[in-house]
Amino acid sequence: MSNKLNHSMSLAKPDAFDLSKKQRISTAIGIIGLIILLLAAFNVDFPNKPIFLTLALTMISVGTVLFANDLYLGKHPGIKNDGVMFKSISSRGLWAWVTGVGLTSFYILLYFKATWLGLGTNGAENTGVVALFDPLSRLLNGGPASQWFMYGTLYTIAILVFGYKFLLKYRHNQYERLRTFSVMFFQLAFAFLIPEFMARLNSDSFSLPYYDLKNIWPLNYYNFEQYRIDSFISAGDIGLALLIFGVLSIFVITPILTYKYGKRWYCSWVCGCGGLAETSGDAFRHLSDKRQSAWQIERWVVHSVVVFVTLMTTAVIYSYLGDDSSKYWLTKSTFLISVATLLTIVFALVMIFKRDQLAKDAKYGAIGYFVIIITLIGLHVFNGTTLFLIRAESLRQFYGFLIGAIFSGVIGTGFYPIFGNRVWCRFGCPMAAILGFQQRLFSKFRITTNGGQCISCGNCSTYCEMGIDVRAYAQKGENIVRSSCVGCGICSAVCPRGVLKLENDSMKGRINANDVLLGNDVDLMDLVNQK
Repeated sequence: MSNKLNHSMSLAKPDAFDLSKKQRISTAIGIIGLIILLLAAFNVDFPNKPIFLTLALTMISVGTVLFANDLYLGKHPGIKNDGVMFKSISSRGLWAWVTGVGLTSFYILLYFKATWLGLGTNGAENTGVVALFDPLSRLLNGGPASQWFMYGTLYTIAILVFGYKFLLKYRHNQYERLRTFSVMFFQLAFAFLIPEFMARLNSDSFSLPYYDLKNIWPLNYYNFEQYRIDSFISAGDIGLALLIFGVLSIFVITPILTYKYGKRWYCSWVCGCGGLAETSGDAFRHLSDKRQSAWQIERWVVHSVVVFVTLMTTAVIYSYLGDDSSKYWLTKSTFLISVATLLTIVFALVMIFKRDQLAKDAKYGAIGYFVIIITLIGLHVFNGTTLFLIRAESLRQFYGFLIGAIFSGVIGTGFYPIFGNRVWCRFGCPMAAILGFQQRLFSKFRITTNGGQCISCGNCSTYCEMGIDVRAYAQKGENIVRSSCVGCGICSAVCPRGVLKLENDSMKGRINANDVLLGNDVDLMDLVNQK
């Protein structure tokens, strides 16, 4: 009996982590719900769509909830990552690739072949799986479902049910519970229900820009295109308020919130992409690439995305401005000069006062600044028709396709089981990049460390979804202030010694870049007091 037990618990026998009977039943219930959706996708015409849609979504939700209950409620509170490296789906095994390919295929159909899912075109009625969501769509917004309504419904359910699983797993940690309740609330209310209710207000004579209520640049890189501006203005006071909110969010709201709380106020508490990553993607956070080369690629890609979004937004606004100063107070030349002046002021202040804190990022920032300035000059010379010798509109469409669809959707979400759950947030999200820049420069947020308690177990680095080597900071007792850190707090939650603590404090002593801390290098008590 003893030998059998030892054998079953050995590292060479991952069978010790097989599903229990209750977990298998729960999985079967959830799969039946998915099968109903798959049958609808293959044009099975269910006679009573409201009942079958309710049945499918309920079985998926109930199956996930029952699975989570059996997985966590029978154990003592505390994070359980038992066997994560042995499970095929969470260790890049066969099921991980099957899941990744399946999700990616779904995203490709969603973005590029929605008619294959049953979306009706040219006034035709929906069929297939899209038609299955028609009853719910008519209940909420008064019209038939689109592929995006179907996607939004599934997206919201995923955050809610996996959020419940997340709450059970981290039920001993108050910060994680509050954060999860927050993303569940914002997804359900602000990202799903409120926009659908607002759609009912639209008519032929009134069009309210109801989607993307967050309305924040640079995430909404299309925010200042002519059709968006016209939509805001035509919606009257509400539309104008949303437009003003979008402008204020750039220069006032997001900097203030980031100063007080770090980028976590958005990336880990509000954002839908982050919400899905934290809930549905929690099982894959350890798959993020921790290599130094990945960090270098991250820096280049993220800075490039920010530069590109800045140029695209500038080119779009420039394209519908006039040249006659007697008719327009904001002419094309005035606008370009204003943008260049603002960027120059920001760049100069950063280089004068914060260059040491930025370290190597200062080089990427300088390159990005000069690329923007040179391009703005070219924009003026070519009268706004070309950027990088390519038509500005063609370049914008290419960006929307490559970043907005392929990167954020197909790769960023579809391949959670392969690349980890935050690949989009880490490498491609312009909003995360801007907030990270602010966080690095002037935020009160930091993760403090107690190096004397660190036992170098590596849990913090392993489960950092942003690929940060947290242990390296903890071993030196150095505060963690990184642009990419989303403040999820998992590194602190998985630490068995209480080494890491998320804090909002003064700016003094926030960044300490000593690579090696020796007793004769600094006054240790003075350093502790600064922290």
